[in-house]
Amino acid sequence: MNNDAGKTKPTDSDWVEIDLSDLSKSIWKNKKLIFWIVGGLTFAVLVASLFMTNIYTARAVLKPVSQTQSSGRAASLMAQFGGIANLAGIAMPGAASSTEMVNLLKSNVLKKSIIERHNLLPVLFPKRWDEEKQAWKKPGLSLNPLFYLAKLKPADPSAPKKEPGVPDIWDGIRALDRMTKINYNTKEDIITVSVDFRDAQMAAKIADYFILALNDHMSGEAKRIANINKAYLENQLRQTSDPLVQQKIYTLIAEKIETMMMAEVKEGYAFKVLDPPMTPDRKSRPKRSQMVVVAFLASLVIAVFVVLIRERAKKNAGGENAK
Repeated sequence: MNNDAGKTKPTDSDWVEIDLSDLSKSIWKNKKLIFWIVGGLTFAVLVASLFMTNIYTARAVLKPVSQTQSSGRAASLMAQFGGIANLAGIAMPGAASSTEMVNLLKSNVLKKSIIERHNLLPVLFPKRWDEEKQAWKKPGLSLNPLFYLAKLKPADPSAPKKEPGVPDIWDGIRALDRMTKINYNTKEDIITVSVDFRDAQMAAKIADYFILALNDHMSGEAKRIANINKAYLENQLRQTSDPLVQQKIYTLIAEKIETMMMAEVKEGYAFKVLDPPMTPDRKSRPKRSQMVVVAFLASLVIAVFVVLIRERAKKNAGGENAK
């Protein structure tokens, strides 16, 4: 007679209930371990976040001036006197493309100009700058062995010499590159300049420095090109005696003078500042509350995983001992 005839096989739901029951028992049994893991990791993240430096973000929104806005009269003159302008090799002035502005904002040339003009190296590297002596601090003994190994390698004679411990213009360019983000919205044709810095006021100033440098560079280039074209046209004017050609050249010279005058004003020449940089009143990071919540959830998952592995190891060890 089969003793198992009256017994029913456990269903999947029964196994699930058993597993969940074992899981809950294991968690309750190891609640102290879970508490210490979750509490320890969460507290560690909280303490680490308190030592993080507050970072503030200042933003500026720029709208490039379109070709039709910047060169309405120049476009008509190009059509009217295009033959003379092409023969003379003259570049008719017009607004720079948005891509050109974005590339210029990201360029090392503009960053170098900003650093030198506003003396930003002491601001970017305050720990190496002695404010009282107005000089760079002398580097102490380094504990990094790679520092001394690098000294053994012969220096490239073509590379610029750098004083140890003193940041140079390339260090400043890399620092600006890390803290600056240039985003271009192709759909709305808008450029956003974002600067992250530990000081709220300085973040807004650096963003403003980028706008000033971009404006100065573009207006300066426009004046330089217009001045070269003007000099060429004046030379051509002295060499021709045709009254009709002279009249056209006079008109082109007047256009160059107008371009130089517009570039001299600078403001709004190549772009409009839709939203100037303002001093942020709140930090952008670190988001300490979010970090603590994520740390709590992650540590809870880790703690449960550790408990399950521990209980599994105990069962395997018990089974081997029984054999």
